[in-house]
Amino acid sequence: MASANPYQTYQQNAVTTAAPGELTLMLYNGCLKFINLAKVGLEKNKIEEKNTNIQKAQNIVNELMVTLNMELPISKNMMALYDYLNRRLMEANIKNDIDILTEVEEMIKEFRDTWKQAIQLNRQHQHAAGSSGI
Repeated sequence: MASANPYQTYQQNAVTTAAPGELTLMLYNGCLKFINLAKVGLEKNKIEEKNTNIQKAQNIVNELMVTLNMELPISKNMMALYDYLNRRLMEANIKNDIDILTEVEEMIKEFRDTWKQAIQLNRQHQHAAGSSGI
């Protein structure tokens, strides 16, 4: 049965065929989208909309936490940072504080941009290794 929404089908296929690094990038982008929607909801005094989108952002942060490879030393630092972001999102939700949302948004942007660079460097390394016959 064909999907009624081709965009939804495309997104589903993008997620199911993405490499793990790309999935993490999608999570960061999704988190940023929901934080932005929460800010819009707050600005328009649509508290339910703000609440729903903050909870979606929190769900993504939780997903980032559970997918950390705790065998890597950096994962302990990332776990602490994600925990901080999660607590700040809760606080932003309770206090209806757009400044806290902006703080979390900036941190997520930094993580996303760093992750994007890591993916690009990894691709360059794999391409170089592949072309040299290694």
